[in-house]
Amino acid sequence: MAESGVAGTRQLLISETAARRIQKVATGGGADAFLRVGVSGGGCSGFQYNFELSTERQADDHEFQRDGAKVVIDDTSLDLLAGAELDFVEDLSGAQFQMRNPNASSSCGCGMSFSI
Repeated sequence: MAESGVAGTRQLLISETAARRIQKVATGGGADAFLRVGVSGGGCSGFQYNFELSTERQADDHEFQRDGAKVVIDDTSLDLLAGAELDFVEDLSGAQFQMRNPNASSSCGCGMSFSI
């Protein structure tokens, strides 16, 4: 597994609220659970964000941490998410993880898909 530090553009920032939510959700997944963030083709804008609780790591994974919360991203997805911030937002429409992605040239109204 590749380790990514704080320096450089191939990083993922994790907000304090996202870290708290990841810790809460990961508690049910066991001691080794983390949030896997990925990008796949699809969605209304071309690419879509994927979020899942996991304990399985791949050889090309990069791990990012904040306050004990772990986020893992595969190398290809990190190319599309480099410099992005993962946040957790609760508002009148619900609660969800959101990406603030500086690489996205546009995104859909729900914030779950983007184009570059």
